[in-house]
Amino acid sequence: MRNVARTSLVDAAIQQLRDQITSGAWPVGTKLPSEIRLAQTLGMSRLSVREALRVLVHAGLLSTRQGDGTYVTATDESQVALRRRLDTAAAMDIIDVRRGLDLVAARLAAAKREDDDLAGMRATLEIRDAAARAGDLDGFADADVAFHLRVADAAHNPLLSDLYRSMSEALRDSVRSMEQAALEPDSSHHDLLRAIEDHDAAGAVTVAVSILDKHERDL
Repeated sequence: MRNVARTSLVDAAIQQLRDQITSGAWPVGTKLPSEIRLAQTLGMSRLSVREALRVLVHAGLLSTRQGDGTYVTATDESQVALRRRLDTAAAMDIIDVRRGLDLVAARLAAAKREDDDLAGMRATLEIRDAAARAGDLDGFADADVAFHLRVADAAHNPLLSDLYRSMSEALRDSVRSMEQAALEPDSSHHDLLRAIEDHDAAGAVTVAVSILDKHERDL
């Protein structure tokens, strides 16, 4: 009976901590209070809180940084499962999925983009171009993904944005895998921005296809 009671306390702690995460009270990147503070807040033993934290770390909602603390890394366990699946996905599988997402994003962005969206895309392209000139592959990959996230956001479809963000790390790895080919001069992303700026949905889709075709050839 004592073991059942202890398990129930751990389950209760897990649920309370999960509620804080999924409700947005603790957004991604938030550092959690210490175990002692959490135990006091939840009215539970420190041991129960520690076991609950261990479960949520294993689930992928939290991560621990040695000597620093515990941080929120995700708010939805289904996103964690998708991210883990993407970590093992083949590069061509990711491109195939992108063909669906990127074409929808380009078409909707051309129809719905706002001035702030365009400004954000221009800014990320400037960073991307500077990284290419400097031969900074990691910086280039980060800016490349940031640009495509901006395009997805310009579609003003929250579900599309969330889907794209869930793939962001896999997309970075995909760009990095191209190595030097990724840094070669290429105007296609600027062409995509111009098509979106001109409300040219067909042109934006055509450019988005050409970007993915090149990416596929360079793998």
